Amino acid sequence: MHAIVIEDKRLVLREVPDPVAGEGEVVVDVTAAGVNRADVSQRQGFYPPPPGASDYPGLECAGVISSVGPGVTGRHVGERVAALLAGGGYAEKVAVPAGQLLPVPTGLSLQESAALPEVSCTVWSNVVDVARLRKGETLLVHGGGSGIGTFAIQLGKALGATVVATARAAKHDKLRELGADHVVDYTTDDFVAATKDFTGGRGADVVLDIVGAKYLARNVDVLAPDGRIAVIGMQGGRKGELDLGQLMAKRGRISATGLRARPLDDKARVVAGVRREVWPLVEAGAVKPIIHTTLPLAAAGEAHELMESSDHLGKILLLP
Repeated sequence: MHAIVIEDKRLVLREVPDPVAGEGEVVVDVTAAGVNRADVSQRQGFYPPPPGASDYPGLECAGVISSVGPGVTGRHVGERVAALLAGGGYAEKVAVPAGQLLPVPTGLSLQESAALPEVSCTVWSNVVDVARLRKGETLLVHGGGSGIGTFAIQLGKALGATVVATARAAKHDKLRELGADHVVDYTTDDFVAATKDFTGGRGADVVLDIVGAKYLARNVDVLAPDGRIAVIGMQGGRKGELDLGQLMAKRGRISATGLRARPLDDKARVVAGVRREVWPLVEAGAVKPIIHTTLPLAAAGEAHELMESSDHLGKILLLP
């Protein structure tokens, strides 16, 4: 098969051995693979795959099962699936633990489905499973125009929350169409002041943060009483100063979680939660995949350039 390999921080299409389904795995012939910020970090040398995972980038895909390994039940060759991956999505074929497979939602194509596994599992596991967003609360989504952001806005609205998002001004109209109640231009405006003003001084009950250290102090400042911060990225650095007194005064909580390196049983639990609680919303049309563009697998480098520019809105997909 052909796959994208990383050579001197460059993405190169190479012919490589086909994957073989191991115990508890299936092999999926990839129709489309999602591009994520974590893939860029891996290419740059900052985010190596966990032990046992494929060295090829790619954390999600959709396609058709072409072989079933020992110990797998309830799966069959020819089945259309979406998949959460620890790596290997930038390829024509990928081996996937059976617990990380999702059905293709009714009404969606395989290509559309490839835009969902990583964002849905990341957002659900942080906003719902960890931060416990409830109906009537306010969710602040940083990076509202990203794949994560466009999904989080829709899921927050579907769960009955008020949603505030940060994004460049050019993306504001689209984010409002997706359900954002208020959008803040982070390049010109203070999201703390804007969020507090919009909520009558209360602030955000849940903050979904892709920035990290640069936003740490302001995320605490914007928190409502009993608020929760879910950190899922470090685009603004790893180390920041935390005012514990301010956090305690608000009875606030901070979580910082990744998805890729979780144990298989925990990832299977997250996937099951998404299947149970998110997939019905997708099939009802309340949450939709937002795809900015599709590119051939050989253009993976171009996809990363687009990702790094932040000029995209929603997901970037690669087509083998």
